[in-house]
Amino acid sequence: MKHLVFPDDGARLFRQALASDQLRQLTSILSHLPPDHAGLRLRGVEGLARFLAAAGPIGSCARSVLGEACHPVRAILFDKTAATNWALGWHQDRTIAVKARIPVDGFETWSVKSGMQHVEPPFALLSGMVTLRVHIDPVPASNAPLLIAPGSHKLGRIPEEDVKDVVRRCGTVACLADPGDIWLYATPILHASDAATTPMHRRVLQVDFAVGELPGGLEWLGV
Repeated sequence: MKHLVFPDDGARLFRQALASDQLRQLTSILSHLPPDHAGLRLRGVEGLARFLAAAGPIGSCARSVLGEACHPVRAILFDKTAATNWALGWHQDRTIAVKARIPVDGFETWSVKSGMQHVEPPFALLSGMVTLRVHIDPVPASNAPLLIAPGSHKLGRIPEEDVKDVVRRCGTVACLADPGDIWLYATPILHASDAATTPMHRRVLQVDFAVGELPGGLEWLGV
């Protein structure tokens, strides 16, 4: 697997970021959540905040890129199994979760997901964010690793009709992982996921981190 450097490639692997006891604690914290959801948006999960704080084992990975002022703004638990073995085409993540809908210039395309208000912010805001994927289960090539197009995070908002050409030019890296590994990537990077060829649990805690507050009275929903 290619060694990725964050500023150039937009991604970095933190191997064994969670020690085995920390991984067991995290798994226990998430164990009460319903198992039949492909993607479950999390808020107010007891015990999770200390892992995500800038000084915590997960938040410290974000801190290494964004600095001490970074904070988690959205969390989703994914579990791809034989029953929920989906594929996801190439795309950029373009929405953030906020507490309430307030009209602010540059914030467009409002939507509600799992009862939470989402909006597309100005692209510059997304460019200052990172996304972390915390791996609870092994992700070999057969278990649907995340696919990224290195360097695509530097190209701004990519029109749908240009996505395939950008992926071809940037190339593709499969983000293989062991339990306890954390992949960090620039939130706007082009990414995708195939269906697993050998389906088994692929639990991933995905957390977006940002720095600073939102303008115009908008507030991050947070985790």
